[in-house]
Amino acid sequence: MYISTRGGADGVSSAMAIKTGIASDGGLFVPDFTPKVAKEWLEGLVSMSYQERAFAVLRLFLTDYTDEELADCIKAAYNNKKFDAAEIAPLIKSKENYVLELWHGPTSAFKDMALQLLPQLLSTALVKTDEKAEIVILVATSGDTGKAALEGFKDVEQIQIVVFYPEQGVSEIQRLQMISQEGGNVSVIAIKGNFDDAQTGVKNIFNDSVFNDVLAQKGFQLSSANSINWGRLAPQIVYYFSAYADMVKGGHISQGAPVNFVVPTGNFGNILAGFYARTMGLPVNKLVCASNANNVLTDFLRTGIYDRNRTFHKTISPSMDILISSNLERLLYHITDGNTAQIAKWMNDLAMTGRYDIGSIYLAKIQEAFWADWAGDPTTLDTIQKVHKDSKYLLDPHSAVAYTAAKNYQAQTGDKTPSIIVSTASPFKFNTSVLAALDETVAQDKTEFAMLQTLSEVSGWMVPQGLAALENKKIRHKLVCEKGQMPEVVKDILKI
Repeated sequence: MYISTRGGADGVSSAMAIKTGIASDGGLFVPDFTPKVAKEWLEGLVSMSYQERAFAVLRLFLTDYTDEELADCIKAAYNNKKFDAAEIAPLIKSKENYVLELWHGPTSAFKDMALQLLPQLLSTALVKTDEKAEIVILVATSGDTGKAALEGFKDVEQIQIVVFYPEQGVSEIQRLQMISQEGGNVSVIAIKGNFDDAQTGVKNIFNDSVFNDVLAQKGFQLSSANSINWGRLAPQIVYYFSAYADMVKGGHISQGAPVNFVVPTGNFGNILAGFYARTMGLPVNKLVCASNANNVLTDFLRTGIYDRNRTFHKTISPSMDILISSNLERLLYHITDGNTAQIAKWMNDLAMTGRYDIGSIYLAKIQEAFWADWAGDPTTLDTIQKVHKDSKYLLDPHSAVAYTAAKNYQAQTGDKTPSIIVSTASPFKFNTSVLAALDETVAQDKTEFAMLQTLSEVSGWMVPQGLAALENKKIRHKLVCEKGQMPEVVKDILKI
């Protein structure tokens, strides 16, 4: 069963939690206990395909889905029509580290790992709960979630999807992916603000009871495709287990030996999935949280003080340009052993003052699992260049931030545990920055699509099909709004 981090909602089934997205009290749904896995269960993953591993992990959490329902959802999500790697999430050896490539799906970002499955889980949940209302998926995106959600939910029956993105806060390729999106049930809107403005606006709409009553009277119900939705987070747990199984399968470690995961982090969902895997019994020594110049998480994981009252930086790793990391609330629930009153107070403090302090006892519990570092743009560009020069491997800016953090962690702690870099996006999505890192003159006076070809020539890698096809796509979404206009925009789209 799933309960709210803030204590104001009774337990619901996983199908209901996925359908609803966010708890009625504004909290996030968490499982009422975290399942534990045995050594034999872990050993069994080694010989499995990614799809089989996904089934093994998810059936522990989505217990109200039948085996047949779950298997059908997984089969529809993870296949070689949608992913250009047979392994779905291949593990690559790159000199001193390993890289888990999570960007082989249709939108070339790790969000596909969850957002190809979430529509299947949600559609099944609507049938299971006998839902008659039309579901309206509201999404705030810092670049990758928006396109992945649009692609996953386009033309899905009984669902509309509305995506808000910061007008000046995504890469050009990310923007083109969204504004050219096809589908009769999709809407894309740029807002004049940053990602935190978009995310706060979406949360405010969810928590506006009057607005939701109006929607209900017209036959609509809100849900979310952001990682606040448990149906987004649960599929991400899978690839941590899969990466570990591939480490054993490849002979890189023996079964039971620990590994570290280094995760570029914005909204804290990706790395939180690693925390769940660790809690379940995956032999994870440390989860290294890698941030860019918007290093609110680095400071929090070092001091226990979360303080968003700071300058917001636009960086070359825009998917991490975030100062309010929503999924941190779930971690707080678990490290306080479900002290919902305390969490509600901290979240109120964050809303009212922009900061809260968890104190030294809870911080020590967090630091048992987490370590944190950050890298600015100059260091990130330098890392892209050095890694390519040394190993001919190409990193996108987000993955380069993680690579930098891994190097710093190893240098500062002396920890020799094998590290797995969680690579979250194809370098082709951020071609301008990656080419600038390799050679500042290469990208001069080139269009986005000429740069894709140049990057292909430099790297020897193929341009992902979905990105190459953008050149001839029609622009379909041109609406721009102020952040305060978001509720009215939703009403206009739904013709209320």
